[in-house]
Formats: sequence, structure tokens, C-alpha cells
Amino acid sequence: MLTGWRYRIISSLGAVVLTVCAVLAANHPVAQSVFTTHVPLFNRLEVTVLTGRSLQWAVVLSVVAVAGSLLPLYKPRPRRILQTVFLTQQRVLAGGLALATLGYFKWSHRLPRATLAMTIGILAVVVPVWFVWIRRRPAGGSERALLVGDDLEQLEQVAPAIEGPVVGYLCPTSALSDPAARSNDPEAAITDGGVAIENGDPNSDRDAGSRDLERVLEAIETRGRLGVLDRLGGLSRLEDVLLEYDVDTAVLAFERADRAEFFGALDACHRHGVNVQVHREYADSVLISKGDVGELVDVDIEPWDPLDHLFKRLFDVAFALAGLLVFAPVLGVIAAAIKLDSPGPVFYNQDRTAGFGETFPVYKFRSMIPEGEDATPTADGDNDRITRVGRVLRRTHLDELPQLWSIFVGDMSVVGPRAAWIEEEVLLEEDAPAWRKRWFVKPGLTGLAQINDIKSTDPNAKLRYDLEYIRKQSFWFDVTIVIRQLWKVLEDVWEIVRSR
Repeated sequence: MLTGWRYRIISSLGAVVLTVCAVLAANHPVAQSVFTTHVPLFNRLEVTVLTGRSLQWAVVLSVVAVAGSLLPLYKPRPRRILQTVFLTQQRVLAGGLALATLGYFKWSHRLPRATLAMTIGILAVVVPVWFVWIRRRPAGGSERALLVGDDLEQLEQVAPAIEGPVVGYLCPTSALSDPAARSNDPEAAITDGGVAIENGDPNSDRDAGSRDLERVLEAIETRGRLGVLDRLGGLSRLEDVLLEYDVDTAVLAFERADRAEFFGALDACHRHGVNVQVHREYADSVLISKGDVGELVDVDIEPWDPLDHLFKRLFDVAFALAGLLVFAPVLGVIAAAIKLDSPGPVFYNQDRTAGFGETFPVYKFRSMIPEGEDATPTADGDNDRITRVGRVLRRTHLDELPQLWSIFVGDMSVVGPRAAWIEEEVLLEEDAPAWRKRWFVKPGLTGLAQINDIKSTDPNAKLRYDLEYIRKQSFWFDVTIVIRQLWKVLEDVWEIVRSR
């Protein structure tokens, strides 16, 4: 199976060649005659056979439009066959619409309508076949798997469940070494794939470190199926090993889904088009595909089409920019009101968790009297630190306005799971063990949980709504949520006006 740059080059060249062949086939006199005579809806079109410079322009324009629309497919991704077929056909259709637009404006080098219709029809069949074919496993071959993790017990349990050849495993040296031995020597440093180095004679230290590492590796080789597998290095070699061994599936076995390692491995596998699996027993902390019944289950980390990603980002930028411009005069009024109401800064910032466990600062208008932070979630009515201006800001959601800047720069989205304080997440995860599934999407200003009035004080209900959004997410679903949120804001403002 092709991966990496080989896949990018061959897939793009194939798309170009298929487009050229489709245009030439559609321009053939026999094809033109049959299509304009016997195909319903197109039997009123005229036979138009291009020659010379006109044919050259038709080929060039078709290659630019169709091959350009297929750009997201040139990057390897772990997609299923039907998903590849449907996505490819959508992109081919997008290229056809681009060519039809040139014809609509009567550009001098537009494609004849019959040629355009036949070209897109041919490509809608052959291009999906091409992208499915180049990702196939060669005859007689089987999928290669790689074990990745820092939990030796989990690695041993997962290894027997893998079907087909396993090229080896990646595991940091720190997971192989003896924790008790390390604790007796605080100055020793064990790096990812390295050995312990201490102050003193470098040669003796190196020999001692080598002997310790050899003893550790010998102990590991006597345990379970890992004893017959090659250790290919530490976690830092993941991308190199994926390409060097042409890996199809990476099986993750981490002690916990932490920010740096688990999600970093997911991201690396996703960039190289490698499927990711976890053991069903350890699937609580990841988002798994529906319908998996085996002992190992797939991790679903790309529910959006690249075009949907583009629309979502454009919507985020437009929404944030419009909000900042419209509310620019209000921002100054709010800042003055906060300063007059209580001492302290105008803005409040806090580190929150972003997609794949990264962190970013969130800014809000201060609505509480400054004091030490408590990670325990509380309802607004139960907190006597909220100021008079703060209560109004919270009821009208105006305290959230500074987050428009976070949306504009790309740290947040308009719609998504609400970003939680990194310290608060520890408490929320105690009540909802699958809480980290929310890390698979970018956090949002509003979300499905917010429009249903679910607070962090009920983490299980909040998690259910957030996971429902992740499963159903689409551009139009986002628009629906935004409309409902704006309506709720108007209702809250009207309620305040009536109460006055």
C-alpha cells in the first residue's frame, strides 16, 4: 500500500492522466454522436469536436479544475472504501461545477456542454476506482501492524489480538526501566530511546547505563508476545517507523490518554494515513468507530470532509469578525462598567483544553471578585463572588465577547464542546470517565450542551450532548446551533428588559 510522498505523487499524477484521457474520450466524434443522440436530457445538444488549440485549452482547464478539486485526496488518510468513493465523486463534481461556471460566463475557451457532461461522468467512475486501487494491499500481502505505547502490561495484552504480521513495537526507555532503581538516583536522566547518564566518569557511566538497559531489555524479552517482537525505538521514532516499515495500522497501548503522547501518536498516524486501533477494554478514553465487534476497535478521528472544514473555518472567521465590528462600541462600555463596579482587571484569562489535548488561553470579561480559583464546578446562583455587572454580563452572555478573538485566530470555533479549565477537567473526568473524547474536536463558543441548558455541574449529561455533536457534526448543524443560541440570547435579554 502506498503511503507518504509516494502516495501524493502517484495519486496526483494518476488524477491528471485520467482527466486528460476523459477529455479526449469525450471529445471523440463517435462518443459525441452517441451521447447527443441516445442519452436522454442530452439528446438536444450539438456535436462539437474540438481540435488544435481549442482542444489543448480544454485539456488544460479540465486538469486544473478537476485535479485541483481533488487536492485533499492527495494526502493519505485512513478512509474506508465507500467513504473514499463518495468523497472522490463530490470533489469531481466540484471540479465540474468550476468548469461549468466558465461556460456560464461564455469564456472563449469554455468546454462544450456535451464534452463537459461526458468528462465529468467518466471521471465520477474512474477516479474513485483509482483512489481505492492505489491504497490496496498487494496480492499475497497482508496489513502490517505496529504496537505503540508506554504501558507494558497493556502492550502484552494487545499483542495477541493483532491479526497479521507485527513489524515491532515502540516504547520509551523510561517504561522499560525499573522505577525503584531510578528513584534511588535523582540525577540520572533517561531519555526517549537513550540510557542513564550521571555526573562523573562518562565511560563508566555509559557502561553502567548500557548494562542496566541490557538487563531491562532481557527482562522484557521473556514476557508475553513482546519477547518475539523487535523494539524499534522510542516514541520519537513513530513517524520514521510508519514510513520505513510501510505500516497500515498502529495499535496504541498507553497507560493514559495524556496530551503529549497519546494524542501526539494519533495525530502522527492520521497525517500519514495510518489506521489507529485500541483494545476494546481500553477504549473509554478514545472515540471509536461504530459497528466494531472485534477485540481491537478503530479510532475515528476524521468525521469531517475537508470541504466542510473549509466552510467551518470561513464561517468562524466571518462570525468573529462581524461580532468584533458590531460590538466594538459595547466593549468599551462594558470595560468601564466593570472598573466602576468592583476593583480588579477588566479581563479574566484562564488556560483551557483545546483539540487533541493542547491548551490555549481563554479571555472573558471579569464577572467575579478576584480571588483564588477553585476547580469545583458551581452554578451561577450559588456563587456570591459574582458582581452586579457580572450577573448581567452572564445572563446576556456578553462576558463571552472577548472569545471572538480566540475564534478569529483559530484557537476556538463558533460551535463545539465548551473548553474546560485544565484543572477542572480532572474533577469532571472523575464523574465522567469518557470526558477526554471531547478532545477530538476544537472547542467552541457554544454547543449542543449549551443550547440545551446543560452546565458543567452535570458532566455526564454535558458529555452525552458533546459526543452527540461530534457524531452529527456538519456545517449546517453548526448553523442550526448558532441560530438557536442567538435566539436564547435574545430571550435572556428580553427577560432582563421585562424585569426592569
